[in-house]
Amino acid sequence: MDQADVQRVIATALEEDLAGIGDITSESVIPSDAFSVADLVARAPGVVAGVGVAGDVFGRVDPDIDFEAFASDGASLQAGDVIARVRGRSRSILTAERTALNLLGRMSGVATATAALVAAVSGTGARITDTRKTMPGLRALDKHAVVAGGGVNHRMGLYDQVMIKDNHIVAAGDIRSAVAAARAAVGPGTKITVEVEGLAQLAELLGTGADRVLLDNMDVATLRKAVEIVGGAMETEASGGVTLESVRDIAGSGVDFISVGWITHSAPQLDVALDFV
Repeated sequence: MDQADVQRVIATALEEDLAGIGDITSESVIPSDAFSVADLVARAPGVVAGVGVAGDVFGRVDPDIDFEAFASDGASLQAGDVIARVRGRSRSILTAERTALNLLGRMSGVATATAALVAAVSGTGARITDTRKTMPGLRALDKHAVVAGGGVNHRMGLYDQVMIKDNHIVAAGDIRSAVAAARAAVGPGTKITVEVEGLAQLAELLGTGADRVLLDNMDVATLRKAVEIVGGAMETEASGGVTLESVRDIAGSGVDFISVGWITHSAPQLDVALDFV
């Protein structure tokens, strides 16, 4: 993760909570010199991600808070496991609490969902990858969490890879024209992925020099045939309607990658809490 992205997210989240006014509950109820120790605790099993981000939240609220991590991103947790311990001013700990838990819980939820899919395809050779269906403003954190869960990142945005989809093809006229124009524009060092919706479109794509084909919403039998047709000439990626129940069958088709949007747009948060000790 780029630290500038992390600090931007934290600053925005804290401003949303404090609005330049502050934590009026903690400031009115708790003496300014009160000191506390608190644990960040997993309430449910899962895979943790965002430990350092949580630490950065506490540090931004109060640089004097001591943050001691007991788990690293990617570690498996059981309910009751202590993720980290914080020591410092009671007011500061409570001011940082919700922002730290929101980010830690979301990132750990993404990592947990990713890890379940990675486990489901173990031994097949297929890799789980994310999409651009991330929470606006949180992409860097979401994609870090995918890697913590054992997945791999697709393109980070519109700027770093070419991905030619159905509407691009319609606007360009045909697949071969779209790929040729893209390659002329970006050169040989930028990856080009092309989405196809059937074997006829796949046949048009062959020989264009595309780096990867995205096989969209195909059943397993069609995926298997598509992989056979490609014959290793480019990477293959399955996408569309992937679930934990279906992912292993999809992986069995021989595709290189399986992209899953819901691991970043709909993964449930991992239940994490802060307990004073």
